[in-house]
Amino acid sequence: MPFLAHLRELRDRVRKAALFFVAAFCVCFYFAGDIYDWLKQPLFNVWPTKTLGTPHLAFKSLTEPFWVDMSVALWAGIFVASPAIFYQLWKFIAPGLYKRERRITVGFAACSAVFFAAGAVFCYYLVLERLYGFLLTYADATQQAQIMMQDYLDLTRNMMLAFGAVFELPLLILFLSMIGLVTHRGLWKFNRWFVVIAFVIGAILTPSPDVVSQIMMATPMIVLYNLSIVLAWYVTRKREKRDEDLRAREAAGDAAERARKRAEPEDE
Repeated sequence: MPFLAHLRELRDRVRKAALFFVAAFCVCFYFAGDIYDWLKQPLFNVWPTKTLGTPHLAFKSLTEPFWVDMSVALWAGIFVASPAIFYQLWKFIAPGLYKRERRITVGFAACSAVFFAAGAVFCYYLVLERLYGFLLTYADATQQAQIMMQDYLDLTRNMMLAFGAVFELPLLILFLSMIGLVTHRGLWKFNRWFVVIAFVIGAILTPSPDVVSQIMMATPMIVLYNLSIVLAWYVTRKREKRDEDLRAREAAGDAAERARKRAEPEDE
């Protein structure tokens, strides 16, 4: 295809992806209240009613609830429309790939979506309640809680996005091992340093400055890193075995060629 044809194809794919997103946004905006109620549950489940009264969130301006619903619809719409968006992206790049590259790309894209969703679910069900419960221990009867709707949404969203990104670690290491940049041996030697790096990354990625959220992010990151070592071991072993077989065939071919050359003078 000529360059302008590629641009037209890209324009059509972007337009279709945008239409899917707009449709998903409209649907999610209709259910924005229900989605936000679902996001509030980790906080309300650990809310200390004896000291803070009935669970509640506040807003500091008349427009804040509306913009919170818009933000909820935006992020939920991106998530809902992501399969269609990735499909349009795939349709654009697939014609330029070989069959094996297409298969690998589809596998990585599918696994990436699954791992990201798993990270967000892990954060929602196993991290947020413990995190918010710890933070609320600083409240007492002399302090009136005024947790703003937008602030709570930003913290919850950022935590779920951060955990989703962290859960992509096995795929990243698997890709690096497939192209030969890392091996299980090097990853295992680096393990002790990765423990320190995991806590540093946890401190950077978690929007809350408390130690609990950093530990909760660093722990699964360390577990996933060690799981990645197993994946890298499997990939490296297959690649090294393939290289050994190739060298063996080349050595056998060289030996046969030398034997043939030694036999030529005798035939003459």
